[in-house]
This record gives sequence, structure tokens and C-alpha cells, in this order.
Amino acid sequence: MGVYLGLDAGSISTKATALSPDGKIFASAYKPTAGDPLAASELVLAEVKSKIEGEIFGLGVTGSARELVGQMLDATTIKNEITCQALAAAHLVPDARTIIEIGGQDSKFIALKDGLVQDFAMNTVCAAGTGSFLEHQARRLGLSIEEFAAKALESTSPIKVAGRCTVFAESDLIHAQQTGAPVPDIIYGLCLALARNFLADAGRNRNIEPPVIFQGGVARNAGMVRAFGERLGCEIIVPGVPELSGALGAALLLKRQLEHNKNRS
Repeated sequence: MGVYLGLDAGSISTKATALSPDGKIFASAYKPTAGDPLAASELVLAEVKSKIEGEIFGLGVTGSARELVGQMLDATTIKNEITCQALAAAHLVPDARTIIEIGGQDSKFIALKDGLVQDFAMNTVCAAGTGSFLEHQARRLGLSIEEFAAKALESTSPIKVAGRCTVFAESDLIHAQQTGAPVPDIIYGLCLALARNFLADAGRNRNIEPPVIFQGGVARNAGMVRAFGERLGCEIIVPGVPELSGALGAALLLKRQLEHNKNRS
């Protein structure tokens, strides 16, 4: 069976997928970028390729390091993250209207209609609310990111946290700990602040319509899913494997382009 390879070369993590001709993820791999996107890309691609027996039709690349990595790996196609995230969402949830995507270092708002991008924006303030900030706070509390997310669901009276700056947010969290606030209320207070921050920044003056799709690694955090649901007053859909959405979109774009070229010839 032939496959289409998709690669998301991000600043914090690097992901690869192998997409089957019927549009399903056949294999995937995930590694920390660790400051070397090319080396991380080679590692995840080698892992995915080790699971493939058939033909590889090509490689689609996205992510913050897409130009460098794509050229070094002789990619078939290189595309921006907005397009790839939109393709992944429309593939998984065909009637998707809004995408919230939060990764290791940035976040994105994307509005869709009939699977096409109508509007988009990226975060313009500091990294508060991104995956790296949440992982730092989890470590400071002596929790894994999985434990951190689970604790958020136990909250009944979340504290108020300043979400627009990492320094102020961390100051509020430390103060809450010192005054004996319950850990679940500290964590969920942070989640609510970060959801508010996203909506006031990337989502500012945007029409957020359901179905709302949450993609990127932070979508695995149930506390953030709960926070966005509470802020928006609607269901937040986390489809498939959210951290693979960029790589999936790159593979889908590659598949579409190759099929288009074949039909033209």
C-alpha cells in the first residue's frame, strides 16, 4: 500500500504521519525538536518509514521550520500552518467552522466555511497559554502535564489569574499557592485565564461559530477543553490525535496536489 508522508517541523515538537490513499493515518511519530528541527525531522520520518512496506508517494512539510527542513529533505510540497491545520480539521470534521490551534510556542484562530479558510489570526502577545508555558507550570507544581490536566477537572472554585503575561500569571499562581488555595482551583483558574487570553488576542473581534475544533498538543489538556467550552458556551470538539493535525494536513495537501496533477496529465 502506498502512503503520503506529512511532516510538522515545529519549534517545540516535530511530528510525522503516513496517510493511506483512503485518508486514514497509517503510522505516526512524535519527538521533541530540541533546537534541531532537521535532526528531529529525520528521526520521526525514519520511525514512520520503518512501519511502511509499500510505496511512498511524496513528502509534505509544514511548521515553523518548514522552509529549512523542506528544502533539506527535498520535500514534494511545503505549506504554511494555517492551510494545513484547516485541511486537517475539514477532513476530520467536514462541517467545522472554527479552529482553535495551540502548540508549543504559538496559537492560531482559523474560521472555515465549506472547508475553506475565511479568516485567521495568530497570537500577538507573549507565550502565556502555549504548551511550553503550561508544561512549565505543571513542573513547578510537581505534576506531569497529564496530572495537571486531570486536576483542572476537579476544580469547583477557580482562582483569578492574569493571563496576558507569563510573569504576571506565574506571580498570581505563586501567591495562590502561598495562601493555601486548592491545587485544582489554581490550575483551572489558569486554564480559564489562558482561554480568555486567546479569545481576547487571536480571537479578538472574530465571529466564533460552532462546530469549534480544538487542535494542537494543548488540545490534549482536558482543563483547556473545559475552559474554552465554558468561555464560549458550546461544545469543543477534539478530533483524532490533535498534536498530529499539522502533519496530517501536510499529508492531505500532498495527496490533493498529486491527485490533481495526475488528473491533469
